[in-house]
Amino acid sequence: MISSALAATMARKNIHYGWAVAAAAFLTMLVTAGAVGAPGVFIVPLEKEFGWKTSEISSALAIRFILFGLMGPFAAAFMNRFGIRRMVLTALVIVAAVLAASLAMTSLWQLVLLWGVGVGFGTGLTAMVLGATVATRWFSERRGLVMGMLSASTATGQLVFLPLLAKLTALYGWRLSVAFICAVIAVAAIVVWLLMRDRPADIGLPPYGAKDIVPTPPHTENFAALLLTPLLVLKEVSTSGAFWVLFGTFFICGVSTTGLIQTHFIALCGDYGLASVAAASVLAMMGVFDFFGTIGSGWLSDRFDNRWLLFWYYGLRGLSLLYLPYTDFTFYGLSLFAMFYGLDWIATVPPTVKLTTRYFGPEKTNVIFGWIFAGHQIGAATAAYGAGLTRTEFATYLPAFFAAGIACLAASLLILSLKKPESAPAMLDAKATT
Repeated sequence: MISSALAATMARKNIHYGWAVAAAAFLTMLVTAGAVGAPGVFIVPLEKEFGWKTSEISSALAIRFILFGLMGPFAAAFMNRFGIRRMVLTALVIVAAVLAASLAMTSLWQLVLLWGVGVGFGTGLTAMVLGATVATRWFSERRGLVMGMLSASTATGQLVFLPLLAKLTALYGWRLSVAFICAVIAVAAIVVWLLMRDRPADIGLPPYGAKDIVPTPPHTENFAALLLTPLLVLKEVSTSGAFWVLFGTFFICGVSTTGLIQTHFIALCGDYGLASVAAASVLAMMGVFDFFGTIGSGWLSDRFDNRWLLFWYYGLRGLSLLYLPYTDFTFYGLSLFAMFYGLDWIATVPPTVKLTTRYFGPEKTNVIFGWIFAGHQIGAATAAYGAGLTRTEFATYLPAFFAAGIACLAASLLILSLKKPESAPAMLDAKATT
């Protein structure tokens, strides 16, 4: 009722209700980004309280990243079958429940089960495919811009949460910070319940920029067939070189962002004498630049060759990571790093989604992008565990950061091996190859 009334009010002001749905998705992705990124603040406190090694804590965080990614294709299929609203509410309830249960954990296996499996599964039910689904389903025009805005919610999550969580943890301990995240997730769930609708046709609207209402497709598959759908789609696209290039470059994206910086940056700065609150503030600075960089990337992806955009994004990110060890971890050096690195943290998402749509068509974009995003999270898990192991074995993170920088430079060259997509989507055409 509230969404219908709001849609009518917005229509009188000539504003499409898709923007309200995008706002609810933005809030969801913001709080889940906070839930996924928060453990990076807690690595040192957990080491001190329980005596766990960095590599042991990182193993739980790696599981979280893997599940966060591997759930993506299935989350897209679930959204197509059960609706966006229902799946988002389910995801938020699961994440809040497992985080609340973690307040009483005392053993490493509980950390793995709750923060690894539980948070990974819950956040994976939405993941980045939520943004791709909303952008392609509710918007016929401005898809790149909308995807940029929704992707930027990850950066905003850092901007809003990490400095505050670091401060709360320093003053009151990590448990109060976890309780705060649970409260914010509850607020997001209320907003989704009130505002989120599955499709424009639910309220009698065409997608933004379109003239005709798109009817809701019938759902005839049973649950077993639903689970098989993402696997069948993967089998179809596995013959396409374009898919594997996008998968591989997004794997490197995960290695060089969430798995490395989001998880280990605060601990890295601590190794060089920078307090956790100050390090979290640098992450927040990255979030500011990434917020505008990702929205700008969405705008650019509607106007320019997305392959060349990704070439520059990966190349500049690689140079930034190679520069980081030479900042001497001073305020000036880290600020310079935060600016250049932050501008394209998640800027790779809009052009990657656009290329996915152009090569394979809009109908299966969310499922196919779910598999590409799985590559991102496998990369993130590799970096999360690998960097923690490096610190445990060699007492330094630096080899992991150098390796990530070199990988980004390789990704910038790999993306140019793609042929320019035709004006019409290739629709799972195996000819869309390198």
